[in-house]
Amino acid sequence: MHFLVTNDDGVSAPGLLALAQEIRKLGKVTIVAPDKNWSASGHVKTMNRPLRVKEVQLNGGFKAFASDGAPSDCVALTILGLLEEKIDFVVSGINPNANLGHDITYSGTVTAAMEGTISNIPSIAISLDAPENHLGALDYSAAARVARLVVEKVIKNDMPNNVFLNVNVPYLPFADIKGFRLTRLGMRVYRDELVRREDPRGRPYYWIGGDAPGGVPEEGTDVGALSSGYVSITPISMDLTAYDYLDYFEKWNIGK
Repeated sequence: MHFLVTNDDGVSAPGLLALAQEIRKLGKVTIVAPDKNWSASGHVKTMNRPLRVKEVQLNGGFKAFASDGAPSDCVALTILGLLEEKIDFVVSGINPNANLGHDITYSGTVTAAMEGTISNIPSIAISLDAPENHLGALDYSAAARVARLVVEKVIKNDMPNNVFLNVNVPYLPFADIKGFRLTRLGMRVYRDELVRREDPRGRPYYWIGGDAPGGVPEEGTDVGALSSGYVSITPISMDLTAYDYLDYFEKWNIGK
């Protein structure tokens, strides 16, 4: 089996290497990842400029391909023919911070998995709930092991079309993780704020800043599972239709 491993933190990110090393136990791994950090890039398809790809060498003897495109571009490039050998599975991560609730619309990690799903390739995104402002190197070993276990289950049971898995792992040793929970998307609480400054010529510029997001730890949600020490596995459907509201909007008689 041929796995594409990608991320949104860049080809040199330690979480990417940890993931590739673990997934290699299941088959052939090819790394195609951005050449820089694309966090919070969302689902991007670059069409107004050429994309460049170069070969790089990572620790552990891994050859990788670095692209100047977004994470979703990296997946699309690979699927569309960057490699001669077809891809059987897309694994995106390991992101150093959790991707919960509405994060999935921003996350390059998650939208890379979306891109694989669009081509009917089984895909998962995996993120680690590392503490904010953690000092020193992060330990990705538990999250990498979780990723392998989830991938093994997908291979054994098959992934439905138009669905991928968003996996979040608590920052704990593997032995201390309480278990795995199937979850729905929870409520993220964003603390964004707009910071206005001026450049040396007096022209304004803006940062979207603020504190790290929180969440409502409701039972059955990804936020709740993670806060209780469980791995959260959320099936994400590419069909975003609000079916519960079709009848409601039908009553509007739009256009009549």
